[in-house]
Amino acid sequence: MSCRDPSQLQAAMGMLITTFHKYSGKEGDKLTLSKGELKDLFENELGGMLGNTKDKNAVDKIFKDLDANADGTVDFQEYVTLVACLTMVCNDFFTKK
Repeated sequence: MSCRDPSQLQAAMGMLITTFHKYSGKEGDKLTLSKGELKDLFENELGGMLGNTKDKNAVDKIFKDLDANADGTVDFQEYVTLVACLTMVCNDFFTKK
């Protein structure tokens, strides 16, 4: 196997992993995001893409929707589902223009 630079897709996968772990574990389990950690991730990484993250009710609703297994945290699979859904919405937006 030769050493080479990662492909763009491999680099993007690495960024997804790195970004998750940049925020996970600050308030507890290092393998999950608490509501506060998820809010910080939204504000710092997604800007206004998800609307007003200062609105506690909006953040609560997004968190509840993401927490598919209702364990009170967002795990990596739930986080990746969010990123995939946002990516599909962006793709739809840009391909319809």
